[in-house]
Amino acid sequence: MNEHDKRLPQTVPIQSATFSKAVNAEIRRAAATGIYDIRGGGAKRKVPHFDDLLFLGASISRYPLEGYRETCATNVTLGTRFAKNPVELEIPITIAGMSFGALSAQAKEALGRGASAAGTSTTTGDGGMTSEEREHSTKLVYQYLPSRYGMNPDDLRRADAIEVVVGQGAKPGGGGMLLGQKISDRVAEMRTLPKGIDQRSACRHPDWTGPDDLEIKILELREITGWRVPVFVKVGGTRPYYDVALAVKAGADVVVLDGMQGGTAATQDVFIEHVGLPTLACIRPAVRALQDLGMHREVQLVVSGGIRSGADVAKAMALGADAVSIGTAAMVALGDNDPKWEAEYQALGTTAGAYDDWHEGRDPAGITTQDPELAARLDPVEGGRRLRNYLKVMTLEAQTIARACGHNHLHNLEPEDLCALTMEAAAMAQVPLAGTDWYPGKPGSGY
Repeated sequence: MNEHDKRLPQTVPIQSATFSKAVNAEIRRAAATGIYDIRGGGAKRKVPHFDDLLFLGASISRYPLEGYRETCATNVTLGTRFAKNPVELEIPITIAGMSFGALSAQAKEALGRGASAAGTSTTTGDGGMTSEEREHSTKLVYQYLPSRYGMNPDDLRRADAIEVVVGQGAKPGGGGMLLGQKISDRVAEMRTLPKGIDQRSACRHPDWTGPDDLEIKILELREITGWRVPVFVKVGGTRPYYDVALAVKAGADVVVLDGMQGGTAATQDVFIEHVGLPTLACIRPAVRALQDLGMHREVQLVVSGGIRSGADVAKAMALGADAVSIGTAAMVALGDNDPKWEAEYQALGTTAGAYDDWHEGRDPAGITTQDPELAARLDPVEGGRRLRNYLKVMTLEAQTIARACGHNHLHNLEPEDLCALTMEAAAMAQVPLAGTDWYPGKPGSGY
């Protein structure tokens, strides 16, 4: 370089936004292996979410409640439509379905302990009901999945509710995977599978092809359980208006709606990042379907997918949900992806907080593993205590917000308590853009 060149401004290399380092690395991995990428967790891309909404606290036009003297109720009843014994919960935050197989037995026990201590329910997930989970769950929802892994009538009758899984937010229209290294002797026996062989869960139920068959299946489940327990239907967030309407017409007591921020134990990365709708975009169409059928609040709506805090709980309920469900957040509360295991996460080729390791079965925290030595690292009693604390904090946060908006029950939160920070969030949530009384697509606005 000559003296003249040294005096010229030097350009800074710019990485392509389209062909980023991560994209290029994936292209090279695909070219080298010839197989698609599999991972756990939920979508990592940024999409409109609850952070794009704000509450409008009370002042003069609304009168707030005093937190130290005036109560704000949190109870919710799920399954009031047909079931003889609906599920009575103290808080509107439930634990989502996460299977034994994907999770260790210790983790399933910890989830049951924590949920019971907080006054809420947990859910079996694919693969059947473990004795640890049933023993320590005051309210246990049994998932009935397309795979039928571990399904038997006796366990159906032992459940407090049945959740028919039609779809999941991380992979709507696609099945999940359980890699062979997580299929231990016990998992293989529960699922009637060969040990150590990769297994793929079906993407649809084998004995129905449409909503008419779903109605028949729900009736079968009611007959098996003597119409005693509620029947939930879980759908992935893709076409929420029609899916919710059809679930209700098929006879569901409760609809569980899972957005794309919901996690999974393992599936194709292309599903996780490119299929489905953000949770925020799902709620209002689902509520509208219930309202159009005259079933809002009679058929309860449970929203899941990226719920992290009491603010998220309150926002989902303000948009019309009756309750929410958490999965990833519950695992983090137990100790998953804790930075204290960073060296071991790096040895797996990932880092704490990336959630890339769930399918590998070598989780240093002992949660997403069947390795006996790793699983022993999780103390179910301590894990349950941590989960209970987390659920307590979320509930207190939601109550604080409800009181600030002038409500004495979380179910009294309403869309009028919200505004949006972005055009996208305003359109999806159908609440006004902050500082205005307008949102895109508002009836009568002309645009």
